[in-house]
Amino acid sequence: MQTQKVRFSSDGCEIEGLYQEGDKTGGVVITHPHPLYGGNMLNPVVEAIESAYRKKGFATLRFNFRGTGNSTGSHDHGHGEQSDLAAAVDFLKSRGTKAVHLSGYSFGTWVNAMAVSKGLAVKEMTMVAPPVAFMEFGDDIRLPELSLVIAGGRDDFGPVNLIRPALDLWNPDARLEILPDADHFFSGFSDEVSTKLA
Repeated sequence: MQTQKVRFSSDGCEIEGLYQEGDKTGGVVITHPHPLYGGNMLNPVVEAIESAYRKKGFATLRFNFRGTGNSTGSHDHGHGEQSDLAAAVDFLKSRGTKAVHLSGYSFGTWVNAMAVSKGLAVKEMTMVAPPVAFMEFGDDIRLPELSLVIAGGRDDFGPVNLIRPALDLWNPDARLEILPDADHFFSGFSDEVSTKLA
């Protein structure tokens, strides 16, 4: 199946994405790392996440947050980006996806967590390298939809010793998978990220 370039609207912004059809029973929206530090939907970790879900037969949608790539608008410090995410979920549903999952990497995990904690309905979510030492998730976040967190053992932005207590709050039943030699950027570990998500 071919990857399709798509566009959808979010608060007056035109958001660009890459969509690939799946088997219609499940789909995933994948969010990218911080755009002010070069993050976008073509990030190799984002592509590794997409590959894992594609192998499961999921429809996949990755997109550039407002102000990133050819998405219009400007960076909104994670607030407007939550609207972009909700618009992406709606887009996936409009293409026939019955059960929407969420996954994200770094900044994308923060946007996902904030949106879900405020009521964005999804079936399940996974996180790769939530930047708990870099962004404030808060102590009141509860994420019963969260099933898996992947962390690097050498990640200064998302250190395991801070992720563990956060996970106890988010969802103590969620699994934590650690790649001991990986840092925040997972250089050389993309295949391992995909394997953990399989």
